Amino acid sequence: MTVAWPVWLLVLATAGKAGGPGASAEPDLLLHHGKVFTGVAARPWVEALAIRGERIIATGKDAEVLPLAGKHTRSVNLGGRTVIPGIDDAHDHLDLDPPGAVEAEVKTRDPGWEEMRAALQAAAKKAARGAFVEGTISWTLWNDLSVDRDALDRVSMDHPIVLGTFTGHAMILNSAALSRLGIGEKIQDPVAGRFERLPDGRLSGVVREYAAMAVGRRMAGLVPDEEAVAQLRDRLGKAARWGVTSIQDLSASIEPAHAARLLAAVPTPIRVRVVPMPGTSPAGRDTHEGDGLAAHPAPLLTLGGRKWLLDGVPVEFTLDLRGTHPKPTGASPKDPLMSEVPLSFAPRELKAMLEESLRSGQQLLAHVSGYPAARALLEAMQETGGPKVWATRRVRLEHGDGLFPDLLDTARALGVIVVQNPSHLNVFSGGLEKGQPLKTLLDRGIPIALGSDGPPNPYLNILFATQASNRPSEALSREEAVIAYTRGSAYAENAEGDKGTLEPGKLADLAVLSQDIFTVPPPELPKTESVLTLVGGKVAYDAGALPR
Repeated sequence: MTVAWPVWLLVLATAGKAGGPGASAEPDLLLHHGKVFTGVAARPWVEALAIRGERIIATGKDAEVLPLAGKHTRSVNLGGRTVIPGIDDAHDHLDLDPPGAVEAEVKTRDPGWEEMRAALQAAAKKAARGAFVEGTISWTLWNDLSVDRDALDRVSMDHPIVLGTFTGHAMILNSAALSRLGIGEKIQDPVAGRFERLPDGRLSGVVREYAAMAVGRRMAGLVPDEEAVAQLRDRLGKAARWGVTSIQDLSASIEPAHAARLLAAVPTPIRVRVVPMPGTSPAGRDTHEGDGLAAHPAPLLTLGGRKWLLDGVPVEFTLDLRGTHPKPTGASPKDPLMSEVPLSFAPRELKAMLEESLRSGQQLLAHVSGYPAARALLEAMQETGGPKVWATRRVRLEHGDGLFPDLLDTARALGVIVVQNPSHLNVFSGGLEKGQPLKTLLDRGIPIALGSDGPPNPYLNILFATQASNRPSEALSREEAVIAYTRGSAYAENAEGDKGTLEPGKLADLAVLSQDIFTVPPPELPKTESVLTLVGGKVAYDAGALPR
């Protein structure tokens, strides 16, 4: 027989566990008269919740929760506002800008060289002498072979210039940037990376994959600690204002030890998990990056896991020579782009990564964009033990764009998690038949999580997830998108026991929103902000919009 326990008795039981024998059940904080989305299937909507210490001790209707208040309980009337579990950005890359860097401002999404050159020249005029000038390029400039080190040198020899692709997997540098970053003509290609060369043997300024990651880390190393801490504090503060309470930082741009030291000095107002992304050298993969680092070097800061880049991206084709593939257009087939992305590592290296994960106990995260990498990783998992070994180890496919239908049953049996980035779902203008599944993954029982890996505004990403232009049939409902961004992301980092839903016993990580994201018209979603963000029951951001 199922017993319906009274709310007050559940509160007493929870309080005893949290505070020890004789601990008071009086909540520290009551939030009431709200529209609270709990993310719990059995009771997705409530009106109020009670918090004691860092955890939720009760949820329910106002009439159930308000009587729990004691004389020291603070009470906040939500006035009908929507509350959600704190957003957990499952795939982000914290980075640092070199001191005084100036961004080139372009008017189009995919600028040609003339537009970019003018923007770089204007940025150089604004920048202090020797300061970096940066720009973001897309398909047109990436495939324009006239844009190289020499072309950028003609813009400026006084400023280091770095053009990064919008994917983050490649860059084009001028001579001043190469010199400033200590990249000489004799540098060798790292495994799964490339420093491209001109016909005369000189560096062309084009860097790819793991070479680009190394360049990004060298740039981060130029930032003095005081400025780096200020940049990270600003970045995390903006996240809190959106109601983001956790960020999973896949440490491509900042070495994990460096990131941990800086984040501890901020200190982080929200939870941050730093996942080491080991680099490579000409001799092979760095299999020891992250070894010896404390798992919890500071409050709200965690280190763990390992991520490898198994392939590149469809628009740059990993290490294929630049300009050998056509620029994707609205009329070009999209699935073939994903089916042709070559592997960065030989299949035997994938097995080695899996075996290293088993030995270390560290979760394996794999950048998987194309079909070949998705298939090769699943085959390697089968060859290293199959579902018996892997079903509970939560191997993550970051992006999983090439997880075509023939792989889904295997992926489910192996227990893989797909961490998708909604902004990627709008890069292509439709035409996909197999690539970039989302709703299908849910229907097939494959866990999904959402991360930014691009625009960090979570409500913009919820818009993209619910109105996917690539495959409209794969769009999620808003409730499904929020669950993927909260409960799904917590599951992806083995933290669903503590966060991801609003229910008794869970951490009080939540966001009170400026508008109802479940009912506002789609164009209004990106305007959403948090008016009150709590992390472990403590205020991480308060807009002052709620009465006290």
